[in-house]
Amino acid sequence: MIKQQSKAGNADVTFVLSDAEPAGRVSVVGDFNDWTPGVHTLVRRSNGTRSVKVALPAGGAFRFRYLGEGGAWFDDPQVEHHDWQDGLILT
Repeated sequence: MIKQQSKAGNADVTFVLSDAEPAGRVSVVGDFNDWTPGVHTLVRRSNGTRSVKVALPAGGAFRFRYLGEGGAWFDDPQVEHHDWQDGLILT
């Protein structure tokens, strides 16, 4: 799941996953962090989720995937837009 909060030309984008799957550490990697694992690692929350907030410029498109321990890449199950040519557009 992705939550977005826009303010003054920027968008705070929060990436949220269930704490249950996959096991181990998970990073969100994308063109906003040069696809570098570990820059934006999701943190476990008391509500049964894990999340990380990333500040991005509003109005732009970005591409991302999640990377779990052991090199397991996966997509956000709640995001319907999987056209990685265009990415997701922030408002």
